[in-house]
Amino acid sequence: MTTRTAPRRLRPLLVGVTALAVVTSVTAGAGAAEQRRERASDRSALRPGADGIVRRPLTPPPARPGAKVLRFRHGPIEVKPGQNNIEFTPPRVEKPPVDGWVLGITPDLKLRSGRVPRVDVLHLHHGVWLNMSRRDPTVPGFPERFFAAGEEKTIMRLPAGYGYRYRTSDRWVINYMLHNLTATPFEVYLTYDVEFLPATVPAARRITEARPIWMDVENGKIYPVFDVLRGTGRDGRITYPDDWTDPYPQEPANTWTVDRDGVLIATAGHLHPGGLHTELWLRREGAAPTKAAAGAAHPDGRIRLFRSRARYYEPAGPVSWDLSMTATRTDWRVGVRRGDVLSTTVTYETRRASWYESMGIMVLWMADGTGPDPYRRRVDEPGRVTHGPLPENRNHGGARTDTPDPRTLPDGPAVSVVDSVEFAYVPGGFDLGAPLAPPVVRQGDSLRFVNRDAPLDNGIWHTITSCRAPCNRSTGVAYPLADGPVAFDSGELGIAGPPTAGRVTWETPKDLPPGTYTFFCRIHPSMRGAFRVVPR
Repeated sequence: MTTRTAPRRLRPLLVGVTALAVVTSVTAGAGAAEQRRERASDRSALRPGADGIVRRPLTPPPARPGAKVLRFRHGPIEVKPGQNNIEFTPPRVEKPPVDGWVLGITPDLKLRSGRVPRVDVLHLHHGVWLNMSRRDPTVPGFPERFFAAGEEKTIMRLPAGYGYRYRTSDRWVINYMLHNLTATPFEVYLTYDVEFLPATVPAARRITEARPIWMDVENGKIYPVFDVLRGTGRDGRITYPDDWTDPYPQEPANTWTVDRDGVLIATAGHLHPGGLHTELWLRREGAAPTKAAAGAAHPDGRIRLFRSRARYYEPAGPVSWDLSMTATRTDWRVGVRRGDVLSTTVTYETRRASWYESMGIMVLWMADGTGPDPYRRRVDEPGRVTHGPLPENRNHGGARTDTPDPRTLPDGPAVSVVDSVEFAYVPGGFDLGAPLAPPVVRQGDSLRFVNRDAPLDNGIWHTITSCRAPCNRSTGVAYPLADGPVAFDSGELGIAGPPTAGRVTWETPKDLPPGTYTFFCRIHPSMRGAFRVVPR
């Protein structure tokens, strides 16, 4: 049986985090109180679940001749109870000390001890590395986005002979979103191991410069997300933006017109649980595929260049972060011409659940040179994962608990308002051990939910998301799901710009038929609740 402990007073956000430092152990001279906080934080994040403590980190590939792996970290970052904020580092993050070439990056999230927190406790929702000294090719108003990571922790590694040019004058910033699924504060480091080739070594003279091309189905947004609803699409899946009626009120956000001739050399996708694959496409005015390339052609004339598949290790299927994405193989090359239109799409499954605030991103790498014409030769070959299953993803959840089925409980009070306060729904909340009778609302009326935590601390957002009754099993990466027979979701209740909904209240639909409805918080999934609609 799992119980919830909620703090009475929430700790404030540390706004000015310190600059990155090369990875080291905890300072020997740290104060006793600080060390006690570290140990308590580590124990909470690593408390045994389905398989116990995380035992191994994500391992970067070995450095190639002349290169070395430089280990950097940003922090410590104070993560508040329940935090799900989008933050930016100061432009002083650690980076290589000399000019040269970035050949690869391996991301991770670690506690002070160097251990990795379980994903169902604390995780990196996303991180984007930006070079403030250059403009982004696909959104010139943005700094150059040259690397991205989500909780799937895909490793970026450019093919042999290619590199991302780095100068010590470059200013790097990281845009990150840390998701604390609990009511416990933590201190963590955002880590990144950089495979780096100094400009002074002989091998550097043979490097061809590659530049990052950021492809995104909602490109140009600080928080580029969309919702996928259960039951939509065809045959249990739906593709964004292709299967949406009007995804872009103005210009398409998922396309980029190639600005000069060149060759594509690498890419990989990013998506969220429920996602099946991202795809990269090319359209060339007046071109028609030969027989050799026809298998990758879309009816509208596009040619598929690569499908980045989500390989799920999750026993329940495509419903959690327990996955790896496939990246292009080292010999993948595609010749492109100025005026070609590149686009990206993402496909989600829709049988199991709804997937709110979903993403579909592909960071593409391009260089000067030539490559196969995708209209004459098929280039869409299977990729390979950059790492295998990670131990931090293995607490899947869904085990039986002692919590009764809310449908069997008597009627609770007739109310018009339910509060989200101190990580609980009041009335009607249950925390896997302390069920309360579901509050009652008359058919045709709405029940109003108010996030009382948001005004106290700007980083605590809650949702009211339908889940299939009884919704009372143990919390993990794959449970609960947004799989209620009647789908509803409040969005993240808070007023702080993305990812919040811009409000702290939400009302249930007035057309709900009589019955008991169970729900949870997508941000803090141990928060569960129920309400009952009764006939007039």
